[in-house]
Amino acid sequence: MKKKLSAVGNSYGLVIEKPILELLKIDRDTELEMTTDGERLIIEPIRSGKKSLKSSAEKIMKKHDSTFRKLAK
Repeated sequence: MKKKLSAVGNSYGLVIEKPILELLKIDRDTELEMTTDGERLIIEPIRSGKKSLKSSAEKIMKKHDSTFRKLAK
C-alpha cells in the first residue's frame, strides 16, 4: 500500500485506514512508539507485559550489537 503524508498544521500526518487499525487492535487511545533503523519508519503499538519487554530487549540488542559481539569472542 502506497501512502503520502498529509499536512496537519505545521507538521505532516499519515492516515491509517480503519481495517488496518482493527487488525492491529489500535484505537485513538493506543500509545504508539516510533523508531527508525535509518531506512524505515517503524510504528508499533505499546503493549504491556511480554511484548514491551521484548521490544526493550530488541532495542538494547540493536544499540549495543557491536559491544555484545566483542564480548562474545
